Amino acid sequence: MNIDHLIRLANRIGDFFESLPDHKEGIEGIANHIQKFWAPRMRIALLDFLDGHPDGRTSDAALSAITLEAILQNKQRLTPKGAN
Repeated sequence: MNIDHLIRLANRIGDFFESLPDHKEGIEGIANHIQKFWAPRMRIALLDFLDGHPDGRTSDAALSAITLEAILQNKQRLTPKGAN
């Protein structure tokens, strides 16, 4: 799984929900979308990456601030059952 591609996908979601006037609603929207529509292996890959790179950055891509915040705040919820 290409982490730079996952970062770009997550940031697109973040860009959409960042436009909401309520920041908390945006955070919830990002987490909810990733939980509902991303395959477990995609979520695992992104969460594993963040374990080693808590700033959400690679040499070619970086999670936006709101996307990183949403994922970190909802890490347990985004972890697929049985992946612990």
